[in-house]
Amino acid sequence: MIRFEHVTKHFGPRKVLDDIDFRIEKGETFVVVGLSGAGKSVTLRHMIRLLTPDSGRILVGGDCISEASGADLDRILSRFGVLFQSAALLQWLTVLDNVCLPLRQKTRLPEEKILALAREKLALVGLSHAEDLLPANISGGMRKRAGLARAIVTSPEIVLYDEPTSGLDPLGSRQIDRLIDDLRRRLSVTSVVVTHDLYSALGIGTRVALLYEGRFVACAPPEEFIRSTHPAARGFLRAQGIETMEDVRKAFQE
Repeated sequence: MIRFEHVTKHFGPRKVLDDIDFRIEKGETFVVVGLSGAGKSVTLRHMIRLLTPDSGRILVGGDCISEASGADLDRILSRFGVLFQSAALLQWLTVLDNVCLPLRQKTRLPEEKILALAREKLALVGLSHAEDLLPANISGGMRKRAGLARAIVTSPEIVLYDEPTSGLDPLGSRQIDRLIDDLRRRLSVTSVVVTHDLYSALGIGTRVALLYEGRFVACAPPEEFIRSTHPAARGFLRAQGIETMEDVRKAFQE
């Protein structure tokens, strides 16, 4: 579904991505974890051509998005939905109008169809009651859910999540995690999540990849990741108080 082939990226003299090579399969939830500044969001931005690699290439299906332009690039990008870290809602639009926005900008659907699709997605994220509210009048967790409804309103094949639980309390974080997992199953989307929250990563990921010094030093299903012997992975697990998958399961039950 998504393939990075020997991708390297510098910012000035600093090498942020160092010849990384990996594949994300259709229908999985691939979670990239790491410390702040490790290059997690840089990796995500390459997938939607907000950044271009210095070397290597990125494939989406059979298309090379890192080299595409014009109509070809637009066609590839239409396969994606994105939940940005801040939710990126327009403050002067209601929740409903924020969700309608991609359909109004990118399609010629009649307004009644646009409203129906937007309300359908708001129902999926549990926000039917908030459609007439402005972003300033809803909680941080609700803003994340509204952003997610907007991300999926065009029925994308792939949904990217940039720090989806950032700024939320543990309860709100787990609610977003459950929603991500539920939408993956119900909509059959491929999910790519960037987070520093290892509980979230291990709770929803089909594979978890630790980005450290520009490379993936551990990449495995949660049960295997938690047994990694790499020093960076061990330190990351210890820092968040995770010793076994039971610790993660307890967090999701609370």
